[in-house]
Amino acid sequence: MLIAATAAAACDVLPDRDPVVLEEFVAAHPPTPQSHASTLVETRDGALLAAWFGGAQEGAADVGIWLARRDADGWQPPRRVADGAQEGGLSQPAWNPVLFQPARGPLQLYYKAGPNPRQWWGLRITSSDDGAHWSAPRRLPDGVLGPVKNKPLQLPDGRILAPSSREDESDGWRVHIEYSDDGGGHWRTGAALNDPAQIGAIQPSLLRHRDGRLQALGRSKQNRVFSTFSRDGGATWEPMTLLDIENPNAGTDAVMLRDGRALLVYNPALAGKDWWEGRGVLAVALSDDGVHWRRVLTLEDSPEDEFSYPAVIQARDGRVHISYTWKRQRIKHVVLDPRLLPSPESKADDP
Repeated sequence: MLIAATAAAACDVLPDRDPVVLEEFVAAHPPTPQSHASTLVETRDGALLAAWFGGAQEGAADVGIWLARRDADGWQPPRRVADGAQEGGLSQPAWNPVLFQPARGPLQLYYKAGPNPRQWWGLRITSSDDGAHWSAPRRLPDGVLGPVKNKPLQLPDGRILAPSSREDESDGWRVHIEYSDDGGGHWRTGAALNDPAQIGAIQPSLLRHRDGRLQALGRSKQNRVFSTFSRDGGATWEPMTLLDIENPNAGTDAVMLRDGRALLVYNPALAGKDWWEGRGVLAVALSDDGVHWRRVLTLEDSPEDEFSYPAVIQARDGRVHISYTWKRQRIKHVVLDPRLLPSPESKADDP
């Protein structure tokens, strides 16, 4: 059940003004037993696309990338658009798709293929007709993974920053940024943004604040969301720190709203003995500075279940779209009116 902030004193909004505009499943009839790691994009023609990986289970050879389109008639049936097929008939599982529409050029879909996150490699397909048809996959150069879970950020000068990370057994979990100055045609990989001996971090999101600062934030092994800032367009980054936001080493995503507030979707809990513990609650938080955050909305609350790996965007009409894994079985889609979310500075109790 979706739990919204309902008390006027707690939410700074009228009791009859729920910020949740819509909640639904992307696929009425899921095409695979399991679905995970969704991504969202608004196309140039105004439709919404969602992609995710699905198959028998995570890491199985039949796992491919599925994509669905939502238009005025709702979600259309999903279709498989990519997989880990190799020469000679061997098939590797596919992982973590990321949709991205640059300011110029075709729609892009990045994903990974390989036996596991320590040995996977990056691939990209493109579409010139808003996702109706896709190119053949192109493997990214060695050392380039592409955006590992969350959407890239394009700067005003056209440079694209892809938030990425590695989960090496020997070197630990390291966050890095990949840079492209030609719309994604060529990439270079930046240095690690963290010392894994201090903070083990992966799967960053990127925000651009009103004052021009860039922020990378995401999951860590330390039960808290990590953060680091850049004041020179991503050329250099400050030492990584841990925010006062509990998170059980689970995927997060964030977006900078057009009103200047930063919005984070995350699991607000501590890790348990099993990997899935702590993923039973999914929440939304807001911040004015990227450092101080206030939890303002609870999307799911069922401790025995998993609600994880959110993706979040703001559409041209101002509404916020969130997708996430629902019990590993389906992808859920929630739409928010951000004008009805409480202020990050409110002194009222969290919902």
